[in-house]
Amino acid sequence: MNRLLMAGLLSCAVSAQALAALPVGTVAPTFNTQASLAGKEFTYDLSKALKKGPVVVYFYPGAFTGGCNIQAHTFAENMDKFKGAGATVIGVSLDKIKTLDEFSADPNYCAGKLPVASDADGKIAASYQLKISKLPEGKQIPNSKGDIIDHDFAERTTFIVTKDGKIAATVGGVKPDENVMKSLEIVQNLAAGKPAT
Repeated sequence: MNRLLMAGLLSCAVSAQALAALPVGTVAPTFNTQASLAGKEFTYDLSKALKKGPVVVYFYPGAFTGGCNIQAHTFAENMDKFKGAGATVIGVSLDKIKTLDEFSADPNYCAGKLPVASDADGKIAASYQLKISKLPEGKQIPNSKGDIIDHDFAERTTFIVTKDGKIAATVGGVKPDENVMKSLEIVQNLAAGKPAT
């Protein structure tokens, strides 16, 4: 029953269109937050990352959950291609940093290849005007590791932010693996001097 409820919540988050998200051409809100790469914590600063080139900022509902596991694994498998297009990637969820330490190092998911950042209070997601789904009160929902989820869920939406700090494209309302491949196509187009879409 709990897994059914979890599946329903996450499918809502996955299928929600990014209509309310910040539009293309908007300056992306910068942020500083705790992040983890290969299980090692550090402070992630979007402003500093943008100095190196475009950044793919992907929001996902939660670590160790069905679609998010697929999305993280697909990003990890394609990180060399993102780097080849001059882009870096940061995943953002409302998970606590300790959960992300495990998720970032897990060979089945982030595999130490991409960082994931903690937005435990939801302020970063809110600054990008993303819908946040509340965890049902009184319900105990386990993640794929069997741990009880204790946070709300940001909708699955990806922003491609160019070096000048503007949102070049937004990807939402598609399956987790499609989200990654569409984001890759966009950064490759940008690297080739083509339009984002």
